[in-house]
Amino acid sequence: MLRRLHHEQPDSFAFTPANQKWAEAQLTKFPEGRQASGVIPLLWRAQEQEGWVTQKAIEYVADMLGMAYIRVLEVATFYFMFQLQPVGSVAHIQVCGTLSCMICGAENLIAICKERIAPNAHELSADGKFSWEEVECLGACTNAPMVQIGKDFYEDLTAERFTEILDELAAGKVPTPGPQNGRYAAEPLGGAVALSEHEAGKAPLNASAALADGIGDTIKRIDGTEVPLLTPWLNKSKAAKPAAPAKPASKPEPAKQEETPADPVAEVVEDEPEILTAARDGKADDLKLIKGVGPKLEGILNELGFYHFDQIAKWTPEQVAWVDNRLQFKGRIERDEWIKQAEILAKGGETAFSKKAT
Repeated sequence: MLRRLHHEQPDSFAFTPANQKWAEAQLTKFPEGRQASGVIPLLWRAQEQEGWVTQKAIEYVADMLGMAYIRVLEVATFYFMFQLQPVGSVAHIQVCGTLSCMICGAENLIAICKERIAPNAHELSADGKFSWEEVECLGACTNAPMVQIGKDFYEDLTAERFTEILDELAAGKVPTPGPQNGRYAAEPLGGAVALSEHEAGKAPLNASAALADGIGDTIKRIDGTEVPLLTPWLNKSKAAKPAAPAKPASKPEPAKQEETPADPVAEVVEDEPEILTAARDGKADDLKLIKGVGPKLEGILNELGFYHFDQIAKWTPEQVAWVDNRLQFKGRIERDEWIKQAEILAKGGETAFSKKAT
């Protein structure tokens, strides 16, 4: 299926301060030079904040990760979980249309969406509050038919109850998620044959529905203030170590042998390459033709004084170390073979990557 960006786009995008802090923390999960691995969580956070993924959000994420815009666009258009068009300001309804749900009445739910929201999927309702789409199996087959609204499942639906849910959402309420027919979870409709203490009336909500009901954030847009920013993977080496047990005083301490000090780790020798204060004749080379150099890295290279392919082509290992320590993503120069590419481009040739990029 062909997926394209929506024809109407906002002029800008930026994470909220809290979401920006969250996004930067996520990037610390990955080794140096592998920050591009964070593209999916950052795109997803952008969608949770705005409701959909805009072109400006794609460019913003690409700049954060030092990626070419097209690479992030490829991710956003490949995964159907990313919405590429505006969604309802209140809720986006995802109706499961796969076998179990279809047999149990999903067509009735889709008919209500067409009547109450918009005739076609991915269209906004007249008031802009709702949008809908049919999706593949969401894994709640025992509780068919069902829809996903925001972060939660609404299961065991009838046409009447689904209409009531839309009315509640339109009125600013958050309906309780989970089974809508009094069922606790996914036990037989005739009643539980095991774990009977969880029958309806004894435990009205299962753990998942109870948590969602308590938070009440089914349709809330995520701005980063919902939970504290947790980065448990940081500073593990600084964790306090338990003290060693005291040795009995009656036993003499064995004589300590002098340890040979370990050889110090040799520091990488740096050598500053040729730097220019401006591009020659005011015409800088398009450094983005080098694989691994996106708009953000090109800007950093320009700030450091590199504007031309022949400058990069002349870098020695010591000069690579100098540049590497001033980039945000170490190791990229050697991994993507910038020097080899720059040598070809400086002579007016083309690389496999530059042919695609032009």
